[in-house]
Amino acid sequence: MKTEADYYALFDAYRSGGLAEEERAALEHRLAADPQLAQRLHEFEELTGTLTAYGRRLALRRKLHAIHADMDAERAVRLTPLAKAAEEDERHEQFSTGRAPRPALRISRTEEKLRAFWQGHRATMMVAAAVAVLAVFTTLLGMEMYRAAQKPSLYGYTVLRREVERIKRNQRSMNRTLNQMDVSQPEKSNPGKFSGTGFALTADGYLVTSYHVIQGADSLLIESKDRQRYRAETVFTDVAHDLAILQIKDKDFKGFGRLPYSFKRGQSELGERVYTLGYPREDLVFNDGSLSARSGFEGDTGFYQISIPVNPGNSGGPLLDDRGNLIGIISGRQMDVQSAAFATKSSYLMRLVDSLGTAGAGKPYNMPRTNLLAGTSRPQQIRKLQDYVFVVKVYE
Repeated sequence: MKTEADYYALFDAYRSGGLAEEERAALEHRLAADPQLAQRLHEFEELTGTLTAYGRRLALRRKLHAIHADMDAERAVRLTPLAKAAEEDERHEQFSTGRAPRPALRISRTEEKLRAFWQGHRATMMVAAAVAVLAVFTTLLGMEMYRAAQKPSLYGYTVLRREVERIKRNQRSMNRTLNQMDVSQPEKSNPGKFSGTGFALTADGYLVTSYHVIQGADSLLIESKDRQRYRAETVFTDVAHDLAILQIKDKDFKGFGRLPYSFKRGQSELGERVYTLGYPREDLVFNDGSLSARSGFEGDTGFYQISIPVNPGNSGGPLLDDRGNLIGIISGRQMDVQSAAFATKSSYLMRLVDSLGTAGAGKPYNMPRTNLLAGTSRPQQIRKLQDYVFVVKVYE
């Protein structure tokens, strides 16, 4: 498994032209197919750009200090002809008027050099100052985002990833535990660090969950309501809309069977009755409500606002209408508004799937085309749906 240092070395070689042609082509193909890797490259470029600008500012500061030291030294030992002439004029004026002497005008050669340096480097220094201000604001913004992630309730919006257990063992020990896990004996399995909800996207092993559920995961485990467990991997992510597509990578997996729901590509209407299934606890939990706004937190048009009481662990769960159409994916909630939750619109999931199919990234996605839930009662819909909703367990 690659570390951050490995990625930085790879990106540095790529940007400096140090990769062989085949390696460069392979990396560019991965960047085109993997948005998460492309995001890593973007963050690396931002970091190195900031460090380069900071190095230039330090070099400029050292040069200014050297000039200032020369200026102090020359001021102490001599004056330029211009300063001498000014002092001569000052003494003549004092003799003729009888007034008290004024402080002498001292302009050293170093000061003249400093003025010339300023004229020649004024634009560079202004850019350096702007970069410094930008770096400060970037740092403050990063700290603000970190605080918001650590204490989301103070900032109005919170994601719904459930913390299962605070793991104090190191990375190697955690990976060893997962690799040695006996999936046939649930009581012996490690519960993981975080969990959320996911649901089937295709019959052959693709699933959907929220990006923040699997963010930072080294390993993922999918668990059904009857405690069947499968290892999974992240295939694609859409960070802006909090979406992640997973794929089961387990030789014992035989498929989900025919999915009973279909995915809605258009907008849903205000006031529609909606419901969700998820895992805020070990057992599957049902909640219902209505679609209360066509935009999400702070007017984000990629999300719906729904009046459903959701809790940590509901993230990534399916949001369906009365006819059994899947219209969204549960993402978060607003802390200071009663029962105000948010869900990514299914239309954005469909755009992601369509773009992956157009790009030829991996196998085609065989999406369900028939809705088997339409015209049935809510309990009947839940009975058919519950076999396609899963716990997503995250290991770091």
